[in-house]
Amino acid sequence: MAHPQVLRDMALFVEVAKRKSFSQAAVALDVPISSLSRRITQFETSIGLRLLDRTTRKLVLTPHGEAYYEQATRLVEEAQRTFDELIAQAKGPSGLLKIAAPPDRWVLHHLSVVARDYALRYAQVRVHLDLWPHLVDLAQEGYDLALAVGAPRETSMITRKVAQLENGLFAAPGYLDRAGRPVNPADLARHQAVMVGPPSASGTSPSGTWPLEREEETVSAVVARAVSSNSQAMARRLALAEHGIGLLQVIDVEQDVEAGRLERVLPEWHGPPSPIYLVTTSRLLPAKTRSFIAFASRQLAEQLAPGGVALDEAELAALYDLQEA
Repeated sequence: MAHPQVLRDMALFVEVAKRKSFSQAAVALDVPISSLSRRITQFETSIGLRLLDRTTRKLVLTPHGEAYYEQATRLVEEAQRTFDELIAQAKGPSGLLKIAAPPDRWVLHHLSVVARDYALRYAQVRVHLDLWPHLVDLAQEGYDLALAVGAPRETSMITRKVAQLENGLFAAPGYLDRAGRPVNPADLARHQAVMVGPPSASGTSPSGTWPLEREEETVSAVVARAVSSNSQAMARRLALAEHGIGLLQVIDVEQDVEAGRLERVLPEWHGPPSPIYLVTTSRLLPAKTRSFIAFASRQLAEQLAPGGVALDEAELAALYDLQEA
């Protein structure tokens, strides 16, 4: 039988390796840095292998450390999940649930409602929402999960699609009165565009392209790049300020259209839908995280469907197969 200290040291090592920082791991574990560093050093001495290379600027796993981390992580996560299951059976999901999400208008409205309803149902869970314009390092920053628009670049992330948002072309009436109203996608070439995303690789490209769809027809429309932003919220404001035509999420600008502040351009054409994901770093999740994913998946799918794009049958089946803790 494994010595209890071996299991404790394994958990300490996993926390340090996951965060690549003794100081951050010490805060998460609520132990002094000196004690944590001493335990890891003694652990390495007991097995006769160096697992971590330490410098004044960074902490790096050795090849032995990489191999051990992969195995130890599975064991520690499974042990944590087993413990959480016992707690959940006794009093239900509990603890602090940290969630990262983008600061988009629809997120502020819909996610706040989901978090409120979830907190009412699971009183032992404390929900904390952080808003970031980009997907953060969940493990290093100590988040349980994230809401993301579009698939994360990191392929190791575990994603669950919960909805899709429609994208359309919008501009301020004042801009369209000056520049004219396009009647087909080719007309966009003479218009200024509000682009969402990173700048071109060279930083000097005067134009960009938008993939547009109409029933079974697809075109790549060339547009003049007036201004760009990595934020949907900023792109909306730029469109409102008459900087040009923007390819924006319909759900974010519905009120602006109703109030006459924005006008839909080429309404029969739309951009590819934006998928909405709930993202975690592991499939082995504590009860609080699993229960929130199950609860939020269904709530968001139902709330966003009227203003978005329906999931297909397989995606809906997977969505509703998830059981709450």
